[in-house]
Amino acid sequence: MTRRKAAVLASALLLSLGAGAQATPATADTPRDSTGHRTSHVIDAIEHSAHTLRSTEPEGSLRDLRALGRMVGDADIVGLGEATHGSRDFFRMKHRVFRYLVEEKGFRTFSLELPWSSGLRVNEYVLYGKGDLDRIAREEFQGSYRIWNNADYLNLIRWMRTYNRHHPTDPVHFAGNDMGYAGPESYRRVTDDVARTHPHLKSRITALYAGLAPTTDAATYMEQYLELPLAERKQRAKRTLEAYELLRDASGRKHPWTVQHANAIHQMAQGYAYDITDDAQVTEMMRYRDRVMAENVAWWHEHTADRILLSAHNTHVSYDSFDARYPKTQGAFLHDTLGDGYVSIGFSFHSGAFKAFGTDDNVMRTYRVGAAPPDSNEHTLDRPRRRDYILDLRTAPRAVRAWLSDPRPTWNIGAGWPDPTEYRIALGKAHDILIHLNEVEATTYLGKP
Repeated sequence: MTRRKAAVLASALLLSLGAGAQATPATADTPRDSTGHRTSHVIDAIEHSAHTLRSTEPEGSLRDLRALGRMVGDADIVGLGEATHGSRDFFRMKHRVFRYLVEEKGFRTFSLELPWSSGLRVNEYVLYGKGDLDRIAREEFQGSYRIWNNADYLNLIRWMRTYNRHHPTDPVHFAGNDMGYAGPESYRRVTDDVARTHPHLKSRITALYAGLAPTTDAATYMEQYLELPLAERKQRAKRTLEAYELLRDASGRKHPWTVQHANAIHQMAQGYAYDITDDAQVTEMMRYRDRVMAENVAWWHEHTADRILLSAHNTHVSYDSFDARYPKTQGAFLHDTLGDGYVSIGFSFHSGAFKAFGTDDNVMRTYRVGAAPPDSNEHTLDRPRRRDYILDLRTAPRAVRAWLSDPRPTWNIGAGWPDPTEYRIALGKAHDILIHLNEVEATTYLGKP
């Protein structure tokens, strides 16, 4: 496998490679759609039950989000998706929703589809102002995660730092929950803690981790790791598992963070121990990844008591697995753990632009899609007079809930484009709440193409 192929494959595996409803020639609207629903009844019912969204900009009044606050209720973890991985309106809206949840609902952690170790480094900036954020983003938002190096996410992180300067005794936190990379700081955290708390294990842990910590930039490390022979990747996973189990058994509940850091190291090694040339193994890898992301979020909630806004692709925060490549989602795992303590919010949009890497060359660029085609979810969702709105899918009128229960073509665009696959999604089975935007624009990407 060449390095460029490994890079493209790593990105495809680690960030959702969504697909969109495929454009078809526009046709005259009919009283019923292909699933038998009277579209005029559905549109009228949405019109009467949706709540107008005044803005996606983070600054200014948040009064129009009070309805969303009521929908969220007492949930401990709110999953907020995105219909593309590269549109500024989704990122800005996440900033706005997080600001509301912090100021009005007591949320204190923003958790991103980002490696655990990278999240810890960002969190040190958010809490203490440690490091330069632009440099942190360049060094941590690489490879599969480079789309996060955009102006909108950095504005959110800077807002978090400003908030903490004004609230030093009640700060907000930033957490990564993904398994695609374990930085050298993770290994140092574990070995330093072991030397202090379990000196008798120091030599064994050091031996198990020998040669595993990254010595290159993150992107190169991830590319080169996938080029290792499968047997070598499996052997590394055996070593990291032994280290994790040694610390787990020795520490009990006394040193949970050390154990979790070791767990995150193992999660990466185990995630890369699947055979990425075998479709069935890739599917198992995706199931493992979503389970890991859910477990890390639940762990953070348990050990900090923070209420959490979880940011990921619609595919991950969803309850429903509408893609065979993702047999069980992060949202489904969290619902198993938390029940009604988890709420899923999906995004939809009618047309617009996004950043994505080319699936044939791995180059980041701007793409644009036209109006959602007839018989797609978005074609009907965009017809109420409200341009942008919030809709509670659980309490919507019966006509809407019946319409939402049927799968239809849906924009579901991930990190790579183009992708010819058509997603058919039953939105009412996927999410509790939907935020619909008429049009979106591409984020300002700050990393290397």
